[in-house]
Amino acid sequence: MRPLLITIVGTRPNFIKVTQFNRVFEEAGFRHELIHTGQHYDLNMAGVFFRQFDLEPDHRLELKHTSPTGQMADILLGLETLFLEHKPAMVLVPGDVNSTLAAALTANKCGIPIGHIESGLRSEDKGMPEEHNRILTDHISELLFVTEKSGLTNLERENIPMDRVHLVGNTMIDTLVGFEERIDASSVLNDHALTPSTYILMTMHRPATVDDRDAMVKLTALIREMTSVGRIIFPIHPRTRKQLQTFGLLDEWEGMDALTLTEPMGYFAFQKLIKHAMVVVTDSGGIQEETTFRQVPCLTLRPNTERPSTLDPGSNTLVPFDIPIISDYLQQIRKGQYKKGAVPPLWDGRASERIASVLRNRLVG
Repeated sequence: MRPLLITIVGTRPNFIKVTQFNRVFEEAGFRHELIHTGQHYDLNMAGVFFRQFDLEPDHRLELKHTSPTGQMADILLGLETLFLEHKPAMVLVPGDVNSTLAAALTANKCGIPIGHIESGLRSEDKGMPEEHNRILTDHISELLFVTEKSGLTNLERENIPMDRVHLVGNTMIDTLVGFEERIDASSVLNDHALTPSTYILMTMHRPATVDDRDAMVKLTALIREMTSVGRIIFPIHPRTRKQLQTFGLLDEWEGMDALTLTEPMGYFAFQKLIKHAMVVVTDSGGIQEETTFRQVPCLTLRPNTERPSTLDPGSNTLVPFDIPIISDYLQQIRKGQYKKGAVPPLWDGRASERIASVLRNRLVG
């Protein structure tokens, strides 16, 4: 019987990283099953992505708790039952979310080898929960699949045996390449009367950005300043909308003529917005990679990034939450004076195939 691989996903960034796995693992001689932990469980944040990717989970967990600790406990217990029943040859865990660590811990306790996808990324910011998730997962994984050269350096510095480490590229780019026609077919620009290369795409959702009232007041002032450069389209995360309501700022945002707020978007529409934006302003991680692949300017309102290849050679820049500095960058971009950026090595749409090749050599021989 062909070896079974099980991949664990829990959040939208996870879904985007595994869309090619069914195909490439089947071609490599494996059976493959997908488990959705339910960490992102609502229609806009999860269901629409599965439908767009034709990616139906083989198993879903029913989480009873909403706190991070409670969710991880539910995931540990739910996955233990499935792992012991199905006995996979390896469990694959993408990314750095709580589902990633919970799945890795469960597989470790069940004696099942772990493959960590997107391994070796480090922000050096121990205030980020994701940083702890990454480090712990890497140190109990049997195979570590690295997206960029910084990951090799980080893992070697942490004394991870380098025969476990494989630079394969970025599976998120595999999805962009694999669904390019459907991205181009999206009507989102017409739907919102947007002209390519003239609008600003904005996303903000991290707790450090949106959970503090003073920061949200400052963000409001920043948006007003940015509207002098171009129209802003802002697919608003549920967390951000909730905080705007809590702080009494939602009406002010909705009253800005040059700001278009939308619900969270499906993958194809959002990727078309990235592809044709003048600039993206964000606090996200994955968007830094997508803009780098598209060579679209990206300003990331964070003090650090775990993805340094998006800075050099990429098209991303870390900027402080300082309105004059951000305004200066926006003016540079509008005038065509911003760096062009380049695509990092192996970001070519074939990372999933490289992972399958490593797994075949390891598990099939």
